Amino acid sequence: MTKSRSELSQIVFEKVATLLVEAMEQGTKSWPLPEPPIIDPDFPPVHPLSPQELIEQGLALLNIDHGMFQHKLNTVVELVVPHRMNLTDDPYKTHQKWLAKRSNMVAERLIFLINNDWLAQALDPSAPDITRWWLSIALLNGLSIGPLGQPIHQGYHMLESIAIGERPGSWHTQPEAGPQNIDWNPQAVIPRISGVIAHKTGIEAARWMLNELETSNVDRRRLLIEWIRLLLERPELIEPLQLLEILVRRTNDEDDQVAVQVSRCLAKITDYDKDKGHELAKLLMARDDLMVRRSMADVLTRLFRRLTVDALPFYNQLKADKDPDVLAAVSNTSADLRFLDVDLWAENLLELSKHELPVVRRNIVPSLRDYFETFPDDSRKLLPLLWQDGDEVVRTRMRELLVKMVDISPEKFAARLTDLTAENCDLNPLWQLMNARKKNSSEIWLDWLSGNGEIPHLEPKTQHVSTKQAPDSLPSLGEALETLDQELGFLD
Repeated sequence: MTKSRSELSQIVFEKVATLLVEAMEQGTKSWPLPEPPIIDPDFPPVHPLSPQELIEQGLALLNIDHGMFQHKLNTVVELVVPHRMNLTDDPYKTHQKWLAKRSNMVAERLIFLINNDWLAQALDPSAPDITRWWLSIALLNGLSIGPLGQPIHQGYHMLESIAIGERPGSWHTQPEAGPQNIDWNPQAVIPRISGVIAHKTGIEAARWMLNELETSNVDRRRLLIEWIRLLLERPELIEPLQLLEILVRRTNDEDDQVAVQVSRCLAKITDYDKDKGHELAKLLMARDDLMVRRSMADVLTRLFRRLTVDALPFYNQLKADKDPDVLAAVSNTSADLRFLDVDLWAENLLELSKHELPVVRRNIVPSLRDYFETFPDDSRKLLPLLWQDGDEVVRTRMRELLVKMVDISPEKFAARLTDLTAENCDLNPLWQLMNARKKNSSEIWLDWLSGNGEIPHLEPKTQHVSTKQAPDSLPSLGEALETLDQELGFLD
């Protein structure tokens, strides 16, 4: 062992031992610990007598199994060091200073790997290690301190393994037999189990773990919601773990960030149970916290897709909010009304076009293209209203919309020009933009407005069919650029 590796190993070992003791002290405050999911009938489990005895057993295992510690340390170092070195370089020597400054991070990853290894031995169906079960469940409880880094992903991974009573990493996927296997039998019919199956005793242990987080401090409650958000991907575990009941209770959490995290679960909950998702959304909408209102405005589009007309009261409530961020998100969501009721959508656009907040008026401009497709006569005079808007961003987006309309449908562009001239709108900015895009392109429309010309029609474009033969001559670069400039109008 090199000197650099020995020094880092010693530093990290001391920090891992310290983390182990602190986490075990925290994790054993709730006593007794839950029963193990997997047991050997010949050796019934014996609950440890005291937390101190369990902590001493954990330290003893850490000190005895030094080879396991070194193996895990090598794994962590290979994962975290920057991959800017030769394959033959020693990461301990090349990145000695870098690793020394991040020894706390290395120790955290290492203790989660050790706990994962203990849990795998505890859930081994052939020879379950009961001692390691008490250690792993207590250590997981103590290490789950907040919604950052390893506690979210590694912690959730171990919790899910406990709930289904399977070793970590052995239940995610099952390889399918195929002709690449030497023992493949094409006539064989192999039953395949999709999804996961909740383990009765494992569910009890997982619910104990979730209850520990729910009745703890704010950081652990936030971690709880992060775990639940991941667990919602496993419909088989939602009812056994009573996740919906937990989320209902957390909608009234005193910390608004916990409620914000609950709102991010609404889409998956509604997919699982529409009625429960609707009730949960009502509870969140009843809160008056600014951050919760902003979060509900962000997820409103997802609710419209799942609740349809049942989400309209939420939309109307948020539309009457005074916060600019909430109004900005709601105005973006207004486009979803088109799939529910086109007349309601059009009236809502008219209402928002008169809103005092510029960002609201800006956000409805992208919906105008669909509006003109649905209501070509524009009886609500929405275009002249926004054209005369004092906000320059709104006016710029309106000009861009009309310029694109020229290339797509000259007839519809002509109808829009008629509406604008009827309201005595200033069209000079539009002509300037059209001329900047393509020289003298506005003259045709000025002649048409004065009655001296006709609406220009688009020439049908013929699709080029390759002959798969090289042409006899190629155009010069200048000619090619000039053609692009004339046809596309995006070159200076």
